[in-house]
Amino acid sequence: MTTPTRGRATALSRTGLYAILVILALVFLTPLVWMVITSLKTYDGAQRIPPTWLPDPFSGYGYQQILNNSANPVLRWFLNSMLAATLHSLLVLVTASMAAYALARMRFRGRGVSFALIVGTLFIPPTSLIIPNFLIVDTLHWIDTLTVVVVPGAASAFGVFFLRQFFLSLPRELEEAAVLDGANQWQIFYRVVLPLSKPALATLAVLSFLTNWNDFLWPIFVLFSPEKLTLPPGLGLLQGSYVTDYPVIMAGAVLASVPVLILFVVAQRHIIQGVSRSGLKG
Repeated sequence: MTTPTRGRATALSRTGLYAILVILALVFLTPLVWMVITSLKTYDGAQRIPPTWLPDPFSGYGYQQILNNSANPVLRWFLNSMLAATLHSLLVLVTASMAAYALARMRFRGRGVSFALIVGTLFIPPTSLIIPNFLIVDTLHWIDTLTVVVVPGAASAFGVFFLRQFFLSLPRELEEAAVLDGANQWQIFYRVVLPLSKPALATLAVLSFLTNWNDFLWPIFVLFSPEKLTLPPGLGLLQGSYVTDYPVIMAGAVLASVPVLILFVVAQRHIIQGVSRSGLKG
């Protein structure tokens, strides 16, 4: 039976936990709120010292500038990023799921060494691969095309590791039952393993989308035409050499944040399940 003192201590600890969570939420949400508020200010309003929280007056100046600026086609950059990130995520799911299933369930010589080499590539700094990758895509004539930001990196070492850990947590009895029903290896993978792996696949899709969506360095090296740029390097062009137009920059940042926030809200349940189950066995 719970004593009054113990009950009060539990209530206080719960209140303290909620207070910490509220403080953390404010820490993470404040920059987002400030970004949205600044995007609704006029140019002069954003330059005021001291800064004001509420726009006075409210203005769509920043959004008008990024939507009606032919020199900086932000909407085109947005569509380029959406297409590139979506196709990249699909390619990662295809390559990583096949490789992970082979490493988790199939028996072949050199399986352990192959997995160790794949995981070992995670420790290679990505910047050290820029020049070799540039030479490869230049040979393939992919420079300044959308393909150059979609295909490189589609063979994800992290994706292979992540999905392999999830596949190992699945009960083998389901696959053995499928074998008894006459299913071959491909049918087991496609009809049994993949449907059970939706949380992990959704998690990997979101992470791959975010990685490609936020990529800034690689597109700078391989995309040269203004209409071929993706959003992160494109938004860098909104920064003037001598003047910083904060409403325009923040409006672009809001545009870049909306798909990411929507994607996370939609897939958060699958992300939690995928991350929690991927480490159960390995």
